[in-house]
Amino acid sequence: MKKCIILANGFPPNRNTVKFLQNKGYATLLCADGGANSAKTLDLIPAYIIGDLDSIRQDVYEYYSDNSNIIKIIRQNDTDVEKCLKFAIKKKFDEVILLGATGDRLDHSFCNLGIVLKYFGKIKIMIIHQKSLLSAYSGSIILNTIPNEIISLYGIDSKTRIKSTGLKYPLNNIALPFGQKESTSNMAINNKVHLQVKDGIIFVIRDFDLLRKHDLF
Repeated sequence: MKKCIILANGFPPNRNTVKFLQNKGYATLLCADGGANSAKTLDLIPAYIIGDLDSIRQDVYEYYSDNSNIIKIIRQNDTDVEKCLKFAIKKKFDEVILLGATGDRLDHSFCNLGIVLKYFGKIKIMIIHQKSLLSAYSGSIILNTIPNEIISLYGIDSKTRIKSTGLKYPLNNIALPFGQKESTSNMAINNKVHLQVKDGIIFVIRDFDLLRKHDLF
């Protein structure tokens, strides 16, 4: 299974997080335009820098010009993160961790959440922001969990139905439409949570640091 990291131009991750992911098989680093600025600060060498290149600093561009593949794509009908995703799909990557996807612009953060849904059927995308890990799921899922672990679940529309076992507050074939109902701060009661998601996609947010500590990532 081919895995990669996309580093966007939002709040940068901890360097140890990137190294941990690379050791877990997410070996290839792609930077979405200004994400290369964060890569330089973190002393990382991206395999690719992709975007319209309007955010990468000149000194960073020159620094990476001999060590990274810099690909300029000027089309404006998709974001730099989407350009990276399309490249990853073309290169047959199966999974991507998106870092730096959230920042001081709420529109960029909201757009990147939407991208997880937009490309759901083409590549598995997870977002890590500080302590939080966001994943998207559909169908039948079994999560390996820690008792008393906090797990939050969010649906998208009223058609999507969720049934759960192993949660403190069970979901009994209910919908969690955005802006109407959610299951924030639910809790695992044992070592596994089983979810059945019908007719749509949900977001599940977990504690990334806790998963690392218990070797569940």
